[in-house]
Amino acid sequence: MRVIGLMSGTSYDAVDAAAADLELGAGDGVLRLVPLGMVSEPYPAEVREALAAALPPATTTLAEVCRLDTRIGQAFAALASRADRELCAGRAELVASHGQTVYHWAEDGRVHGTLQLGEPAWIAERSGCPVVSGFRPRDVAAGGQGAPLVSLVDLMLLRGRPGVPAALNIGGIANVTVVRAGGDPLAFDTGPGNALIDAAVRELSSGKRAYDADGALAAAGRVHEGLLERLLSEEPYYRMPPPRTTGKELFHAGYLRARRAGLGELRPQDLVATLTRLTARTVADALRPLAATEVFVSGGGVRNPTLMAMLREELGSAVVRGSEELGLPAGAKEAYAFAVLGFLSLHGLPGNDPGCTGAAGPRVLGSLTPGSRPLRLPARPGRAPHALTVGALTGGAPPPVGLPPG
Repeated sequence: MRVIGLMSGTSYDAVDAAAADLELGAGDGVLRLVPLGMVSEPYPAEVREALAAALPPATTTLAEVCRLDTRIGQAFAALASRADRELCAGRAELVASHGQTVYHWAEDGRVHGTLQLGEPAWIAERSGCPVVSGFRPRDVAAGGQGAPLVSLVDLMLLRGRPGVPAALNIGGIANVTVVRAGGDPLAFDTGPGNALIDAAVRELSSGKRAYDADGALAAAGRVHEGLLERLLSEEPYYRMPPPRTTGKELFHAGYLRARRAGLGELRPQDLVATLTRLTARTVADALRPLAATEVFVSGGGVRNPTLMAMLREELGSAVVRGSEELGLPAGAKEAYAFAVLGFLSLHGLPGNDPGCTGAAGPRVLGSLTPGSRPLRLPARPGRAPHALTVGALTGGAPPPVGLPPG
């Protein structure tokens, strides 16, 4: 089945579309994925500005939520159509859309609700394909955190590797999935990935720059140990047990201004260096107790060499690798992961791992919006896949990655 996965992360800078051929092996528990490529488009400037103005802690109106839901849906629809044309030769059979997370209602360690915008009807109308969307709410309704949902795909990729492998995605928020030897897997948000770095750069540049390109500001600065200690010690989130999730509802520009109060003026490069070290430190603090031996990194953070150098320093003996070594490009991994989740949902298979999200049990995720053709659901397979291989569908396929022991 040819599937397009659509993704826009908490940095809300662009929409990514990754296309894949997916095939479930007959009774072997292996899902085979052939990457067909990725295309990406920045949000139109007016959409990005409206989104930034509406996100917490700002206030907004239902009228603006409606406009954003429509405009984001149209942006996703345009990219899905382009991906079908350029990557699938017009033969895509399904679109899986994560949407744009605008609010994750988390209080006292529990998630009560989550909201993703990007009306799927626009995608179905423009692409003609059925669309699976709204993946997170079902996990939340079952008592889960609703994130990180890519943990199921991470587990299928990591199982069977030696030692204690981990997957790390550094977007606006950083999250990890860890396969523990002899124990249940864990997945959770570690804290800010790029969120506070980006917020500082925007404020320091009066909105002219959105991020620390190539980690240049952080590389030129020195960590302010007093601010770093305050950021670490005054934030209860870091001490919450997993599973736990967070978002820009917590880590935003106002949060940073409050933590800086009373510390005097900091050089811009020192502030960015401190926030970059905060991300590296909180990721390492989360992984160190779990004795991770190798960490596969994806997301926008991999393009920041200063952050990656700090992360390697903080992790010590753990080997840091790119997700490319698992077959999925760092910048496209999450879009491919949602293509897999959409495929599972269409086949009536669970898309969450209860041990990672805290849900009461496995659940089929998402809602289905029919496309222009008659809707025909495939037969539900006898078993859900336990492993994911990335490579050719037939002939010369690599050994399965992620097969369970034994």
